[in-house]
Amino acid sequence: MNDRALFAAHARLPDGWRENVLLEWDADGTLTRVSPDYALAGDLASRDGGPDSARAAPLARAAGPLVAGMPNLHSHAFQRAMAGLTEHRANATDSFWSWRALMYRFAAKLTPDGIGAIARWLDIEMLKAGYTSVCEFHYLHHGPDGRPYPNVAETAERVVDAAARTGIGMTLLPVLYQFSGFGARAPNPDQRRFIHTPDSLLRALDGLRLRYPEDPMRRYGVAPHSLRAVSRDTLRELLAGLDRDFQGAPIHIHIAEQTAEVDACIATEGARPVRWLLDQFEVGPRWCLVHATHLDEHETRALAHTGATAGLCLTTEANLGDGLFPALDYVNAGGRFGIGSDSHIAVDWRAELRLLEYGQRLARRERNVLASRAQPAVADHLFDAAAHGGAQATGRAVGSIAVGRRADWIVLDPDHPNLAERPPSMWLSGAVFGEHGASPVRDVYVGGQRRVERGRHAQEEEAFADYRRVLRELLAD
Repeated sequence: MNDRALFAAHARLPDGWRENVLLEWDADGTLTRVSPDYALAGDLASRDGGPDSARAAPLARAAGPLVAGMPNLHSHAFQRAMAGLTEHRANATDSFWSWRALMYRFAAKLTPDGIGAIARWLDIEMLKAGYTSVCEFHYLHHGPDGRPYPNVAETAERVVDAAARTGIGMTLLPVLYQFSGFGARAPNPDQRRFIHTPDSLLRALDGLRLRYPEDPMRRYGVAPHSLRAVSRDTLRELLAGLDRDFQGAPIHIHIAEQTAEVDACIATEGARPVRWLLDQFEVGPRWCLVHATHLDEHETRALAHTGATAGLCLTTEANLGDGLFPALDYVNAGGRFGIGSDSHIAVDWRAELRLLEYGQRLARRERNVLASRAQPAVADHLFDAAAHGGAQATGRAVGSIAVGRRADWIVLDPDHPNLAERPPSMWLSGAVFGEHGASPVRDVYVGGQRRVERGRHAQEEEAFADYRRVLRELLAD
């Protein structure tokens, strides 16, 4: 069997659904050939209907239609273990800020071993859902008392190792966190695990890169946490060091998630957060502005014109009561976006896309709001946009089934109730908007390796046992 080739009766390529597609990839997991309308002679590959003497091995066949693997552009892995633990009213004005206080208390209990075990289980859940790569926004750097571990990159290494073991692609984004609020306010005691300087963060990142070098499966960048957690000068220092040592690396930042954040930025900096950032820095395609929920009309157009990615995390934003991103105006202005599962109260790209559309329907009292003239099927349009924007945010060659891109894809179950007997043009609509039943994701390939087969990952029993052990210890108090 040729282990670097696959034949699919149907695959969704950049120009839409195509039939009889032959895929080939190299030893690094990069696609070298994507040939639709390919003929088969028996169980041997052939070109133009004739025998192919250069490829005598039997050719594996996909068990269903293929779509590109979805990038997850925003993750805080440790928060997976919090899912469902904060769904009670803490006070009369329960909000993001009261949730954050609970999250800080939870984060204070985590050990490097626990961080690694949670990340490993989450990576498997993401793969099973069809996320083939993830951007990890990592800010649990130090011990609970704020002192660095002897290996300053100890916790980051646990997260990188989890990705390597499970087989998910990763862009690791160590977080610069210095202040508790605008005006360079001193950090709170419960933020002491997060604190770095630009220099110490870049040194830790450089050491991490030496042990886990960048390769086709792994990329590094940085994440200034938010405008309230850094200053203009320290952000400039961070970006200068990044350009010196990690040229072209991705830059992600939380921004304008909450109205209180917007108000505080206006009060201290004299401008709304996104406008201030665009005025002060050269924001472009290497940037991902996570959430960016609260934009005025000027900011919406200006952000769209930068070519940066808006990182939308719809299930988390709904869970935290953040608000609705102005998606229609942003997309109409040419804005790019991707999706992330953030706090992981849901690990499902279908749920993120569905909620993105449904939020707009509820706000506008219309249907199929985020379709386009070129692509009237809203699920297809959202899938393509999220895959392309997410790929840009990862800084890796993912997000489509094309030569030169990674051999990452999802094999959909053709017998799933939401896909069965439907034409290809309706498969993504059924997958995204058919909420009932089990997931339609059957198999998942990353870099040409099948990491999920028939809905199962080879490591999931062991990883889940470790995850349960850690959760039991965390909840024992």
